[in-house]
Amino acid sequence: MDRLLWPEVDTTARQDPQHVEALIEAYGPLVKYIAHRLACRLPASISVEDLISAGVLGLLDAIQKYDPTRAACLKTYAEFRIQGAMLDYVRAWDWVPRSVREKEQALTQAYAAIARQQGRPATDEEVAAWLELDLDTFDHWLTEVRGVAVVSLEKPLAQEAEGPALPLLAQLAAEAPGPDKPVATEELKAHLAAAIDALPQQEKVVLSLYYCEELTMREIGQVLEVTESRISQIHTTAMLHLRAALQNRTHDADAPAA
Repeated sequence: MDRLLWPEVDTTARQDPQHVEALIEAYGPLVKYIAHRLACRLPASISVEDLISAGVLGLLDAIQKYDPTRAACLKTYAEFRIQGAMLDYVRAWDWVPRSVREKEQALTQAYAAIARQQGRPATDEEVAAWLELDLDTFDHWLTEVRGVAVVSLEKPLAQEAEGPALPLLAQLAAEAPGPDKPVATEELKAHLAAAIDALPQQEKVVLSLYYCEELTMREIGQVLEVTESRISQIHTTAMLHLRAALQNRTHDADAPAA
């Protein structure tokens, strides 16, 4: 994707329909690329076409709100707006059955409880035993909850006054913050960064290849010589580990002082 030439917004022609149409056509491949990357982590009931439609609306929003004096290049700004619009679409439909949400909550609580108890991320075997599941059933649960874990961790943080709201995982790759950045946000990012550093090596590799190198699940599977479904499962487990770390952060903050 980075080999393409990405035009910038001509702020003096922002209201020109032809200029906007040209930008939509130029950034169309980016919208499709993001939609396909997200779709592979969601249930088949969420169509790529619907994600693309939501992404185009996000792109239009980016074109209208982009300020070159406050943000990076339009491509970077648009990526966050496009993905954010797609995730908003998914959440708005509330496609997750109650039973799946209950399983996701049970998994997160188990990962969090074991991490507090052991002082390290829980293993899959420990979580399965905690929930009294055999490993086949545990694997099935991971497959069911993959979309829930992704959407909840990749949604943006609260909108900041001086720029766009960025997904939490994406913010970790951003440049060092200035003194004007909210302290709570930076503490949250530092906590999540530490949680990522504590992940099992295989999970760290998958997250790095997916979010930093922007490889697909299939490409990561080829690199690690495992199946695409196994990469998806590792990604889901990493998301649950990170959700558990955030839950424990809240648990520690709410605990009474000794």
